[in-house]
Amino acid sequence: MSSEKKIIAIDAMGGDKGPVAVLGGMNQYLYQNGEDGVSFRLFGDTSVLNKLLAKYPRVARNCDVIHAPNAIRGTDKVRDVIRHAQDTSMYMAIRDVREGNSSAVVSAGNTGVLMALSKLALKTVDGISRPAITTSLPSGGGDSRVVMLDLGANVQCDQENLFDFAILGSVYAEVIGKMPRPKLGVLNIGEEDTKGNETLQHLNKVLSAHRDELPYEYIGFIEGNDISAGNVQVVVTDGFTGNIVLKTVEGTAKLIKRVLMDNLKKSVLAIIGAFFLVHVFKRLKHKIDPRSYAGATFLGLKGFAVKTHGNSDALAFANAIKYAVALTSADLNDTIASRVKSVANIRAELQSDSE
Repeated sequence: MSSEKKIIAIDAMGGDKGPVAVLGGMNQYLYQNGEDGVSFRLFGDTSVLNKLLAKYPRVARNCDVIHAPNAIRGTDKVRDVIRHAQDTSMYMAIRDVREGNSSAVVSAGNTGVLMALSKLALKTVDGISRPAITTSLPSGGGDSRVVMLDLGANVQCDQENLFDFAILGSVYAEVIGKMPRPKLGVLNIGEEDTKGNETLQHLNKVLSAHRDELPYEYIGFIEGNDISAGNVQVVVTDGFTGNIVLKTVEGTAKLIKRVLMDNLKKSVLAIIGAFFLVHVFKRLKHKIDPRSYAGATFLGLKGFAVKTHGNSDALAFANAIKYAVALTSADLNDTIASRVKSVANIRAELQSDSE
């Protein structure tokens, strides 16, 4: 891990809560992690940002403010804004990474536009067909997590895309998640080889045939319940399915919290019992709180772009910054490029089969 000071580009105008949550998150990150390791380049309307910075002297000491007269809205369509995004806070922050002024960009803005602009400006790693939205979700016991991709960038995927996602996800799990030779499965409606569509069946056939050559432990098809059970460490799927799984996980976490709170309010004995289990509840909260895994990256790009929830509060944005710093401190893209070369023969087989 590099001890060099990281510079993170921030889209200050993205997200439902806008600059208030963004600057609050920056302040929280610096408070928790110190002011020596990271500085920021903050992109947005300076008339708004300078007023807020007066309330956050810690942030003001550690950031440069760059005026961006316009912002991408959550309702904007990619085709409508991509040609006119040059003066927006989102694109200017992404361009800052491309130009080498910053190590990564963090935004709570429009996912589709952020993906399109990031891919346009940063380009994909050589040998990767498409970038994928990736993050780690709670799984199994203790602090274990599962890496899942794609989470919404690619609604329709062919077998080559899914093969690339397997490389991206396994490297991410190994380098960022500290999971050597992770167990990787392809999400399907059943574990049997005959289940799923033709694309999934053919991908599974090829991966199974080359199981010993793969840089991860391929375990075949998995089902949705395997994700939370901890039976797999990397889950590969298309963006349509992955996004539904992500939202279901987040909704389930909120449901568990509501059920616990409702039952605690109904019983004095439950309140007394909760007092003795306070540490257990704290660990549970950290495990299932979506804000604890608030960052997702567009994995497979030559630069790092981190997307956090549109409704992120200060805690979620602080965690997204922490995530961006971790990405820039790891030898991620070089490892991806190396792994792509190591499985070039398998990828060529998939390509020839699809022609």
